[in-house]
Amino acid sequence: MTTIGFIGSGNIGGTVARLAVAAGLDVVLSNSRGPDTLQGLVAELGPRARAATPSEAAAAGDIVVVTVPLKAYRAVPAEPLAGKVVIDTNNYYPERDGRIPELDDESTTTAELLQAHLGTARVVKGFNNIYFKHLASLPRPSGAPDRTALAIAGDDEAAKASVTSFLDAIGYDTVDLGPLAEGWRTQRDTAAYAGLYGAFDNASGTPADAATIRAAAARSRRYADTAS
Repeated sequence: MTTIGFIGSGNIGGTVARLAVAAGLDVVLSNSRGPDTLQGLVAELGPRARAATPSEAAAAGDIVVVTVPLKAYRAVPAEPLAGKVVIDTNNYYPERDGRIPELDDESTTTAELLQAHLGTARVVKGFNNIYFKHLASLPRPSGAPDRTALAIAGDDEAAKASVTSFLDAIGYDTVDLGPLAEGWRTQRDTAAYAGLYGAFDNASGTPADAATIRAAAARSRRYADTAS
């Protein structure tokens, strides 16, 4: 694992890219507006970073982080991601994304939508339940007593192992929630969503270890359950 590709380079993508570069990894950044719009971020990150198109970033990455608004997931290029490990950071916000019936009736999840679109890519849910400022402030060295954990979910064990190694490299432990279908446990308005890591008005965040994340995910309920 030497290069992390990014399809989407906003708050979460830019933060993960900074952590990756700090860990000694190369990053290839892209967005929907073109490489020229990323020159400021590339200059900040230094020689380990370059800007590209989404297809180029997908082709270059050993792991590729897809961090676009959910409504744009069909624009993610599938062919260059064939067989690759893809981290999906998406959350469903109907006020932004429009109504998606299969998410409203909970017959699927956001990561499963992306998996169906990408085909043979190996999608792992991650980074979707933490505020980007907390993601930037909470990394700790391996073995630190206040090390924070992030949740993942996925159907491919080797892909999850690769993501776990990546998270360790950037300063986080991992909680494996199981198959991709379990990724809903960290979605918006669940017990394992962003508040676990501190209030949004506190940029330093609050460390949350693996036991804390695991317990919160176990308390999470589907929207239909919470409405009944």
